[in-house]
Amino acid sequence: MTQLAKYNVKFLGAVGTVTGSKYLLTLDDKKILIDCGLFQGLKPLRELNWMDFHINPSEVDAVLLTHGHLDHCGYLPRLVKQGFCGPVYSTFPTADLVEIILTDSAKIQEEDAELANIHGYSKHSPALPLYDLKDVEHTLPLLHPIAVDKWLALDEEIRFRFRHNAHIPGASFIELKVKDKLIVFSGDIGRPNDPMLLAPDTPERADILFVESTYGNREHSEEITEDTLLRIINDCINKHGPLFVSSFTVDRAQDFMYLVWKLKQTKKIPDISVYLDSPMGVDVSKLFLKYPEWLAMDAGEFQEVFKNTKIVHSIKETQMLAKNKKLQIVIAGSGMMNGGRILSYLESQLENPNATFILPGYQAEGTRGRTLSEGGISVKLRGKYYRVNATIEHITTMSSHADRSEIIDWLGQVKNTPEKVFIVHGEKDAAKGLKAKLEEVYQWNCVIPQLNDEFELDL
Repeated sequence: MTQLAKYNVKFLGAVGTVTGSKYLLTLDDKKILIDCGLFQGLKPLRELNWMDFHINPSEVDAVLLTHGHLDHCGYLPRLVKQGFCGPVYSTFPTADLVEIILTDSAKIQEEDAELANIHGYSKHSPALPLYDLKDVEHTLPLLHPIAVDKWLALDEEIRFRFRHNAHIPGASFIELKVKDKLIVFSGDIGRPNDPMLLAPDTPERADILFVESTYGNREHSEEITEDTLLRIINDCINKHGPLFVSSFTVDRAQDFMYLVWKLKQTKKIPDISVYLDSPMGVDVSKLFLKYPEWLAMDAGEFQEVFKNTKIVHSIKETQMLAKNKKLQIVIAGSGMMNGGRILSYLESQLENPNATFILPGYQAEGTRGRTLSEGGISVKLRGKYYRVNATIEHITTMSSHADRSEIIDWLGQVKNTPEKVFIVHGEKDAAKGLKAKLEEVYQWNCVIPQLNDEFELDL
């Protein structure tokens, strides 16, 4: 049997894809998991969520979270269910988000399993949730938030800190010091000109670098998002039809709320009713107000944005709004249309030629959002196919991920040449595109790992 290196990393997710972020570090007698994300999208990826963890989770000493998106924290209840009982470190906003995200995820999984059993459209009998609310209850006490820029020691030779990274409130990149070496995990790098969040900090040194590549082979459009949204809303006004925004409820929903509010303030659109149909989106909006130090905008201004938005409180209200074919704007999760309240609007309005659906930002392989963004003529919803007659708009300028040039600029302050650069969190072409650019600009030697690859670390 091959003796494992004392210092190594195993890639358990977010390689060859943008979901399921998990990197297991073995640092002598310590095992540290960086992110603990759920796989989403393609069925073969989703099936990985049901597999047992690579090692006995009780052997993992700690989990470090870059941020609170489901693909970075959503596997935590499964890990705990299998025996993990160590601390989960994050920033303060991320800890709050994890509670919101995991609770919502468990509810959706319980509801989906119940519907599948009632209507019989699952091949499993009975259909079961990946985890439930009880599992989430057992997970939350393990959260240990710490302040950004504060070094925390895991033992005499290992310490780490979180640094601001825009993307969403609480998002960070991680600097992990092992002996005299610095390991940097980029997490999801935010945009330098985010209208709502402070610009990301940048690393100054990285001996070993893990860098995301979601948009590693392309640049974001220079089109102004406000102009795009104005055009779409005017089209809806002319058609007298409703507008539905399939939105990520962390940051993107709030961006839409803010942009619509601005258009109203400047009298560019009439006072159209705007609804936020996402319990999680409401909780996240309140979190923006709880942590104003993460915002680039004035918290009082966001309070006005929140007041301008009508909150949907019940499924009955959702059903009424979903049947309404008149002019209205409804923001509902989830952003890639793989679950959440947006499914009710798709069922009622996807075949309505006067309706419009907006897809915001990146749409992962295997999601309904990806199918619609690529011109699919029908999608399957809860066991039934629906024809696409509604207008589909894909707004890429609102992405919370840095594009290729922004990633290159973000790395521009690194003064040394990293010994190893691992390109992660990107589909195949995106990872290859970033690898080529990093080698061209910085002459760095880059590696694109595959799922379950293991690499020795020279520490």
